[in-house]
Amino acid sequence: MTRVIAHRPRHFASDNNSGICPEVWSALAEANTGHATGYGDDPWTARASDLIREWFETDCSVFFVFNGTAANALALSSICRPYHAVLCHRSAHVQLDECAAPEFFTGGAKLLPLSGDHGKVTPDIVDATIRDHFPLHSSKPAALSLTQSTECGTVYTGAEIAALSEVAHNHGLRTHLDGARFANAVASLDVAPKSITWQAGIDILSLGATKNGGLTSEAIVVFQPDLAHELEYRIKQAGQLASKMRYSAASWIGLLGSGAWLRNALHANRMATRLATSLKSLPDLRFLHPTQANGVFVDLPAHAIPRLHQLGWHFYVFEGETGCRLMCSWDTQSADVDTFIADLGSLLQPAPASAKPKARTKPQGRRLTDRRRRR
Repeated sequence: MTRVIAHRPRHFASDNNSGICPEVWSALAEANTGHATGYGDDPWTARASDLIREWFETDCSVFFVFNGTAANALALSSICRPYHAVLCHRSAHVQLDECAAPEFFTGGAKLLPLSGDHGKVTPDIVDATIRDHFPLHSSKPAALSLTQSTECGTVYTGAEIAALSEVAHNHGLRTHLDGARFANAVASLDVAPKSITWQAGIDILSLGATKNGGLTSEAIVVFQPDLAHELEYRIKQAGQLASKMRYSAASWIGLLGSGAWLRNALHANRMATRLATSLKSLPDLRFLHPTQANGVFVDLPAHAIPRLHQLGWHFYVFEGETGCRLMCSWDTQSADVDTFIADLGSLLQPAPASAKPKARTKPQGRRLTDRRRRR
């Protein structure tokens, strides 16, 4: 086990690790007065739902759940039956990180992982996969699930989503968007949220707040009315209906009502850009994906990774043995980035000849790395 010899109040493991932003904390305090009817029949839930409708500039159904896995799995359950298939990128969270929750809540629908550079699928591969379906003997494609921003820190443009949605709809598929970091995509593209959701053909959206300064509250936003039919029953059965719903809703009021939702995402993206720019000045590094949102994916020298962990810098090895993910959050500070770069830079400096260690003659134990995937 790596011994940590320094404590960092903030690091780069995940934007899940950051706390609740002040605007949400204040909204929670305001909601914490007196009694209110439970299970969503309260003014806070109504206000939060209206804010989401205003933000997307359309009438839509809104359901609040506790986490992104539930949002994704229940959204897909409203689309798919047990004999259906969901097309997604091979690195998608629904494919790799949700313990078969989509399969469980759909009653057995199969996930079909697709290849694609930098976490993105293309219309050609989606079309070819659907056409390769062998009727009756293989699961029938029913949904296309996209991730925005992707698990590789990239974003789909509105035109890209529209092209993918067109292919899916032409084949009779519904479209789902995993928007755990949707705010970061909006901030990156500088577009209206509607232009990369319902206007681009998205039928149902898992909308994230937790990673952006919220408190354990995600939303399922349904743009097609027929998909909302009895979804509230699925949510209740899954144990995702909050009795004190006003607190789940308060997170959204704090984020959207104050504008913090976009401010937080813009800040996280800027910190990632600062980090990526600074990394370019260091030797022996290779970027794995473009930095387009709040994540930086970079191949670090093997010897530097455990040393950085010892210095208190937490981050995950995501690809191979040395492909690292560095996530910035709403509360990442410039000093965090600059100190990390300074520490890494010092580790990459060649050691003086007199300080070089002697060659070892005994075989060394296998180095253990934390290969767990975490959002």
